[in-house]
Amino acid sequence: MPMANAHVRGKYADFEGLRERAVALRRAGRSLRQIRDELQVHSKEVLQRLVEGEPPPEWTKRPRAKDDLRDRARELRRQGWTYNEIQAELECAKSSVSLWVRDLPHPEPRCSPEEQRARMNAGLARLRTSQDREREETKRAAAAAVGDLSGRELFLVGAGLYWAEGGKDKPYSRREHILFVNSDPGMISVFLAWLDLLQVERDRVRFRVMIHESADAAAAERYWASHVGAESRAFTKTTLKKHSPKTVRKNVGDTYRGCLVIYVRQSADLYRRVEGTWYGIVLGATSAT
Repeated sequence: MPMANAHVRGKYADFEGLRERAVALRRAGRSLRQIRDELQVHSKEVLQRLVEGEPPPEWTKRPRAKDDLRDRARELRRQGWTYNEIQAELECAKSSVSLWVRDLPHPEPRCSPEEQRARMNAGLARLRTSQDREREETKRAAAAAVGDLSGRELFLVGAGLYWAEGGKDKPYSRREHILFVNSDPGMISVFLAWLDLLQVERDRVRFRVMIHESADAAAAERYWASHVGAESRAFTKTTLKKHSPKTVRKNVGDTYRGCLVIYVRQSADLYRRVEGTWYGIVLGATSAT
């Protein structure tokens, strides 16, 4: 530093005189740029040396929008608040809180580990409740926006459902008949409404339950019979899915009822209509874009 000072003083012979003038200008409220222009000193380093120890005038300081938040965060930290609590209170980023208060001593815990866990669990429970409420509200709004379906809309929806979940004809295996499989009661209801729209007589419809052998097959049969409003004679023998002892099933509990297979007899012509409709949907969708 002495060598640097000597260099500055050597370049500016009247350094002390310049410094007196610079300090006077600084105290008069001049900015560095104004002092530079008036003294014709264009070295930033020299300018800094000339006004060293003199604070800049207030008008040159840029206002910082987060200064109030920073001061409040530091005040809360001194009161023993945690980063998470400060973040929630000030509604700012946790990284900002850390930057603002990291030089302050870590507060002593205000509660026991058990109390901390209880508070955390309570906070998580409130968060999940809020999220669940938001999810349900979104679903309710979306459902209300659909309204009643026209016959054309139901026909197109049913054709799309079938092509996603129904059996399809193959060049190597002719399967021109309606065979629909699903575990979602809503999908089953829509598909049956679609069959009704197409005036498919219910005596042409057969049902079959498919379920894991370790599940309650009898309860599933009763559930599906009630859901579709069909008598037992409309159901064929239940298919039990076998698995090894090592298989770990996740679809368990009272809500697991397997899948329902819906088969329509004498439905080759209907199948061809569905396949043609699907191709029409594909063409219509691609031309729309």
